[in-house]
Amino acid sequence: MAPSEVLLAEPRGFCAGVDRAIEIVERALAKFGAPIYVRHEIVHNTYVVNDLKAKGAVFIEDLADVPPGSTLIFSAHGVSKAVQDEARARGFDIFDATCPLVTKVHVEVAKLAKEGYEFIMIGHKGHPEVEGTMGQLSSGIHLVEDVADVARVQPLQVDKLAVVTQTTLSVDDAAEIAAAVRARFPKVREPKQQDICYATQNRQDAVKIMSPQVDIVIVVGSPTSSNSNRLRELAQRLGTESYMVDSANELQAAWFEGKSRVGLTAGASAPH
Repeated sequence: MAPSEVLLAEPRGFCAGVDRAIEIVERALAKFGAPIYVRHEIVHNTYVVNDLKAKGAVFIEDLADVPPGSTLIFSAHGVSKAVQDEARARGFDIFDATCPLVTKVHVEVAKLAKEGYEFIMIGHKGHPEVEGTMGQLSSGIHLVEDVADVARVQPLQVDKLAVVTQTTLSVDDAAEIAAAVRARFPKVREPKQQDICYATQNRQDAVKIMSPQVDIVIVVGSPTSSNSNRLRELAQRLGTESYMVDSANELQAAWFEGKSRVGLTAGASAPH
């Protein structure tokens, strides 16, 4: 028996930063023609990336794969200083689609580093946003992924220590880790405004409201999307069965057996 009711989370789907990044690529294609080179996936969504590929975007990881004189776009996740310097040295026509909220973190890191601060960054190792933020400095920024990491981190000095976070984390997980940092380093400086972006937070808040009202939560998002994964994990943590799909083809009938109400949401990098 099919579910009788579907509840749509609000808000869901694309955030302003994703919209902006996609628009930058599409405008570059319209103005300069294909190919337009993009370092890393512009956003972590298979549908978006494949659509832009069909229009002439070429997604690369190594700048050596970009021909001289080409147009290059940095993804919404941001890039390190080393990548920026290499791109300029190679003479590319560069457009920066970094999310403004990620740029805010980069600016804060640069400002405080000049004042002699070291940093603890809360985030996921290997995520391009984390690599970009940590790459704003050559040293003095320490990554922690969980509370256990906080006990192991060894900054050179603690009087000038600041915390920054990946913008797409779970709000609750980040708060728990930040509390552990404060407990170990009472003088730590936290950002004036929380680094986790409003789009990530309000989508998580919507799932918190919706989850108790439904039997199952479906999150539309790609496996590489950090914020989409956090939505699925949040629903499960709240006791609601939850699955993440990239498209309707991945839905399984067995998931909905005995379920009358389905909650539907989408990550900030997913179309809706």
